[in-house]
This record gives sequence, structure tokens and C-alpha cells, in this order.
Amino acid sequence: MSKRGLEDLAAVACAAADRARAEVLPRFRDVAIEIKSDGSPVTEADRAAERAMRETLREATPDIALVGEEFGGEIEASGRHWVLDPIDGTIAFSRGIPLFATLLALVEEGEPVLGVIDLPALGERYVGWKGGGCRRNGVPTRVSEDRDLASAIVSHGDPFTFERFGRRDVFERMAQRIPLLRGYTDAFGHALVLGGGVGAMVDLDLNLWDAAATQVLVPEAGGRCVSLPPRGGKIGLVLGAAPLVEALLALVDEPA
Repeated sequence: MSKRGLEDLAAVACAAADRARAEVLPRFRDVAIEIKSDGSPVTEADRAAERAMRETLREATPDIALVGEEFGGEIEASGRHWVLDPIDGTIAFSRGIPLFATLLALVEEGEPVLGVIDLPALGERYVGWKGGGCRRNGVPTRVSEDRDLASAIVSHGDPFTFERFGRRDVFERMAQRIPLLRGYTDAFGHALVLGGGVGAMVDLDLNLWDAAATQVLVPEAGGRCVSLPPRGGKIGLVLGAAPLVEALLALVDEPA
């Protein structure tokens, strides 16, 4: 697909993210939480936002398939599909913490080529596509220039996700060796990497919709995003400034 084609589709993705904001923000700090069969939380806002996003995407791009966290869909292995998560960080959202995101990505032939990370309560949106760079609210953004784990801020997902991914040992080594290790979780942490404040992040036990936008945005922001071997159908990412990612991968590869 041409750069112009992706730029046009980015505008469609942003329109879908706008629709999600309109559903999510009025419900922030005023919504009941439910627990799904897999033990994860969901709210009325998740479902309303995904419905609105699907409506926008179907109207603008009826030829592109849809896969969403709340209402599923078919993955077009040999074609194109939108991947969406109306609220990434539902636990934060449901407890009145403004560090949640709306995620949207376009995947072609199994490769994410366009991504949006929208932070509705913070008024920030990261948008990028393959060959087009990454922008925060329209301004180009880059990953950190940090090179040393001893001085960089490094983030991680919730510790229990390391356990579920079978890599508790990785979290323990990070806790022992990285002075500025901080738990900026979910896509909020990914956004901080894109903005350059956090040097790198290790995030495990992810679904496709958790990872796809980040997988295209980080390289477009000048960084590196490495997918670890999947476990139980889940994805693990190491993302950020290339020297830090290299150091973190060495730490991941150490014998348990």
C-alpha cells in the first residue's frame, strides 16, 4: 500500500478513536465493572466504544475485516484487518485512574503497518504508519537516546503477567539489576516509550490487540520492538531504544 493510502487510513483510524473517546470519557469514574469468563474486567464503556469504532471503520473501509477484544472477528491471514481494543487498561479505567488507552492497528499479511495509541483522559494520541514516522498530537516523537540500563527508566507490565508467561525469572533479574525500574503498565507504558521518557519496556502475556499498534509505532519512532517466542497464544514484547532492548534481550536469554 502506498504511503498516501496509509495516511488516509490513519485519518479513518483517528476518526474511530474520536468515536471511542466520545463513549469512554462521559463514563469515566461513573461505570460498573463486570468480570468476563477469562477473569479479565470489562465495562459498558468497553462495549459501547468498540461498537462505535466498528461502525466508523465499517462505513469508511467496508473491505477491511475487523478483530476486536470485546466482539471478536476473523483474522485475515492473507489480507488486511483492523485490530482494536476500546479500552486497554480497563482496571485503571474502572478505578478512576486516567492511564488507560484506546488501541487501533491495521495489519497486512500478518504485519502491523499502521497504529494508534490514544490516551483519552490525558488528551494525547500517538499515530504512525510504516514509512510515515510517529507523531504525538501531530508533533514527531522519538524514543529515548539512553544506552545504559543503569541510568535509563525501564518499565514493565504487571508482575503476574511474567508469571503467566512463564518468565518470572526475567522480572526478578530486572528488579535486581535496573535501578530505575518502574511499573508503567499497559499501553500507557508503551506510549511513554514512544515519547522518549521511558527508555524501554518489557511487556508479556499480551493479545494481538495489545501489541499490534506498538509493533509499528516503535520502529517509526526510531526504536526497536522485538517479539519474544509466543507462549500459550500470548505475545511478549521488548521495546524501546535499540541499545536498551539489546541489553534487555541478553537479560531475557540468561538461563533461569
